Amino acid sequence: MEKKNITSYAAPVVLTILIFLSNFLDPSILKFGDNNFAVWFVLSTFCFACGWFINKSFGWQFGGKLVFSLTVAAAFISIILVTLFRVYFSAGNALAENMILYTLRNVTLGAMGFFGMSISEIFILNERANTATEKLKIFEEVVKNAKSESELTIQDAKLKAAKILHEAEVQSKNLILKKERIERELREFIQIEKELIKKYEDQ
Repeated sequence: MEKKNITSYAAPVVLTILIFLSNFLDPSILKFGDNNFAVWFVLSTFCFACGWFINKSFGWQFGGKLVFSLTVAAAFISIILVTLFRVYFSAGNALAENMILYTLRNVTLGAMGFFGMSISEIFILNERANTATEKLKIFEEVVKNAKSESELTIQDAKLKAAKILHEAEVQSKNLILKKERIERELREFIQIEKELIKKYEDQ
């Protein structure tokens, strides 16, 4: 991976701070009351934006590892805080219940970072697919115009165009497959997140 400017690390730092600061919000934040929902929506939006910029700066693979590491680290620190300062974080709940609550917060905000990364990656893949499609059109025009040339030139142009078309089609198919895979993983991830929140609310 190429060397990044120091400003590229602003988004991961902000994401870490947001996840960590969520520990100091009202413990009932996940009950989705009117005010709580507004606060949670703002936090989630900022985490989404951070994920978007992380994908732009670091790419899908390294950026995903980075967001995952930050989420796990924040959840681990949250568990330590809840354990050491159980009086402050108790809110009338048992220690194990609080550990699950604050870990769920951190994981949910980390998931919003992944969501932002996924949407950003889908836009990037769409742009690449569109570029590949435009190249295909240009190459088809080149082949069409080459038909007016001599037989030798026509044969040479057809061979070159066939090679370019094949490479462009392979690239386009790979991009579409990657996009579909990301969308499928994103749907599964959102479903898991909904089940976690529903499970917590049913407690």
